[in-house]
Amino acid sequence: MGERFGGYGADGEASEDRWSGAVRLFAEGGGEAVLREEETAERWERAGMLFGERKYADAAAVLVDVVAEFPEQVAARMLLARAYYHSAQLRRAERELRAVIERDPVEHYAHLMLGRTLERQGRKDEAAPWLRLAGALSGDADT
Repeated sequence: MGERFGGYGADGEASEDRWSGAVRLFAEGGGEAVLREEETAERWERAGMLFGERKYADAAAVLVDVVAEFPEQVAARMLLARAYYHSAQLRRAERELRAVIERDPVEHYAHLMLGRTLERQGRKDEAAPWLRLAGALSGDADT
């Protein structure tokens, strides 16, 4: 959190998580502020806001803990994979996408992202079957 608390964007507007950060840090404790640990749902929400602000590496750093706590949750892994992909952490994105596909083999977007991730790494031959499968699962043969 640190630098983000009370932060402002380049345009001078308050960051999207300004208020949620304040609520997360302090809970009412008999009239005085009490520092408390951020809950998983709050970390998930903060990661979504960071992703929305295109702060992908920051979002990934938050999501790592969420995924560690709930490794079976496909949505958290997908967002982590997307954050890794957009912050050019392609090996990590690949690892998370493979984990998503293992848990949910018909998640067509994971297949598409894995294909794109492999392409960005220059592994076009490995990417082709994933892209074809993504197209077949989504009903879009042109994917």
